[in-house]
Amino acid sequence: MLILLSPAKTLDFESAPKRKRTTVPRLMSQTADLVAELKALSQSDIASLMGVSDKLAQLNFDRFQDFEVPLPKAGTRPAIDAFQGDVYTGLRAESFTDKQVAYAQAHLRILSGLYGILRPLDRMLPYRLEMGTRLKTPQGKDLYAFWGDHLRELLQDDLEAAGGKTILNLASKEYSKAVRLDHWAKQNPGLKVISPTFKERRGGELKQITLFAKQARGLMAAWAIRQKAKSPAKLTRFDTEGYQFAPELSSTDRPVFVRG
Repeated sequence: MLILLSPAKTLDFESAPKRKRTTVPRLMSQTADLVAELKALSQSDIASLMGVSDKLAQLNFDRFQDFEVPLPKAGTRPAIDAFQGDVYTGLRAESFTDKQVAYAQAHLRILSGLYGILRPLDRMLPYRLEMGTRLKTPQGKDLYAFWGDHLRELLQDDLEAAGGKTILNLASKEYSKAVRLDHWAKQNPGLKVISPTFKERRGGELKQITLFAKQARGLMAAWAIRQKAKSPAKLTRFDTEGYQFAPELSSTDRPVFVRG
């Protein structure tokens, strides 16, 4: 089984490093091409492209100008420690044992607008570049066109290496769209793509609350890593922080988990 997560806008490059061992992202040739395009943009170009404040635009302008390829060790940190935010609050990677980190390295993948696909120990420089960004490149009008089939092909290799036929899709629609999961599954009948939904009981109604749903994605990813989950059937046992599988609301590829 492969587990897919989205990255986070919030980053931690200030705290003490937690891991000594790091790896290098595997799509750095494409990343270098993207960085070359981004280095050519002005601060105002970045503000317009990303829809961010002048302060954030300046920060990311400086990041792109200072970006080095190949990646240096200084100033980088593993993706699993760099990303913060709601999903990673749920993931709680700081509590992983060495064996769990090793399992995550083989089974957890973080989709990224700049790096394409990151393994947990892949070191990265700080950046902001959402997958939905309409950055024009020679490949097309946006990052989906830029990445094309590269992400799916690398994930296919990773899935074969992991010895499974199931993808646990805990990434947002913006990021999972880059992998074209539905098309991939249609072309590979043996492939199972599981995309869970997480809901809360509030006032007698079931509601999907964005904050809690994001945290739940991280909780399920951590649970799957600790349990070494291999099958869709085992995923229905997920029960962290009060979530329970709701079979009456679920389909085979879209299980629903409810709490409250």
